[in-house]
Amino acid sequence: MSSLVALQRRTVVLLCVAQVLCGLSMGGALALGAILGEELSGTDSLAGLPTTVVTLGAAAAGLPLASLAAGRGRRPALTTGLLIAGIGTLTVAVAVDHGWFVLMLIGMAGLGSGSAVSLQARFAATDLSSPGTRGRDLSLVVWTTMVGAVIGPAVVPFGATVAGWFAMTELSGPFLVGAAGCFGAAAVLFVGLRPDPLVVAIGETGGPRARVSLAEGFSAIVHTPPARAAMAAVVSAHAVMVGVMALTPVHMHHGGASVTLIGLSISAHIAGMYALAPVMGLLSDRAGRVPVILGGQAVLVVSCVVGFAFAESQTGLVVALVLLGIGWSASTVAASTLLTDSVDTARRAPAQGVSDTSMSLAGAAAGALAGIVVGAFGYPALVLGAAVIAVVTAAYVVLDGVRDRRRTVMA
Repeated sequence: MSSLVALQRRTVVLLCVAQVLCGLSMGGALALGAILGEELSGTDSLAGLPTTVVTLGAAAAGLPLASLAAGRGRRPALTTGLLIAGIGTLTVAVAVDHGWFVLMLIGMAGLGSGSAVSLQARFAATDLSSPGTRGRDLSLVVWTTMVGAVIGPAVVPFGATVAGWFAMTELSGPFLVGAAGCFGAAAVLFVGLRPDPLVVAIGETGGPRARVSLAEGFSAIVHTPPARAAMAAVVSAHAVMVGVMALTPVHMHHGGASVTLIGLSISAHIAGMYALAPVMGLLSDRAGRVPVILGGQAVLVVSCVVGFAFAESQTGLVVALVLLGIGWSASTVAASTLLTDSVDTARRAPAQGVSDTSMSLAGAAAGALAGIVVGAFGYPALVLGAAVIAVVTAAYVVLDGVRDRRRTVMA
């Protein structure tokens, strides 16, 4: 086994461990965000604000962390993001204990840095990958996100015990546990990511070690057709997923679904997002990135059609949510891999940061607009509009590829 292969395997293992630890804080935030928003603000209308702030925090952290990775390497970028997330999570714990709504939101914004790290970690897994295993390596890190998502809500009872040790309110406890997870993940990567995979990758290609600007990363995407198509697929798939996922539980609740059924439907949706990620990675390595992207967009369309046709069926809506997760998984894994394939090593980190930030912003916008659409036109209009987005994206990916091949032939 060559030293590079051994380093790559160790890097993937370390990133997976960090993902699980970081997931403790992210899972707790998702599980308790709405409850804290309602309790600390005193109004139902602000219940969703903490989760929105986490998303915006991830978007705000994406570009600076990518810039840091481009100039200094993955280890400083990922550990910095995790330290910010840990401090943010501790801030939430203190704010909850004292009933301070604004401070809680500030902490949630810092916690969002952990989400940005989670997105960047999947790309870090590909720094030393060969093209034939790049999809697999990326998807393994995505898959471990599911472990954190499952464990995170499960630590809520244990968190209450931890809060008791410090004479704090029960709801602050899960965030104390989450902060420990973030700091633990930072320690794992700070100690373990030596040598830095991105620094080694750039050195192997003979590329420059000078800092590459975010503008150069954006330019790399805009002027590289496969990268352009990849970013379009990532952004649209995330927007479709977040928009539909955010309002489907509300629609189910209005239709008389029990809280238990709604909880199970979200669990099934999360399983669809992450459980099959390694399969999507292997498929993208063997069948090609674009076919898997198109397959993912097709599954998103089918999900929306099922949601439209069975909008009043609880079983149909659960099926639609599972398909929504699977379509997101296929599109995100394959498109993220295609983006990495398409950009030279020196400009990958900033290009990936641009993609991640766009993805987070699209999710935040979709979540906000989905409520407006459902309020004005109803749930069927939401899923119909989401299906149109997926169809348009698939058409764009195909047409952009055709134009690129024509330009290559003419050249």
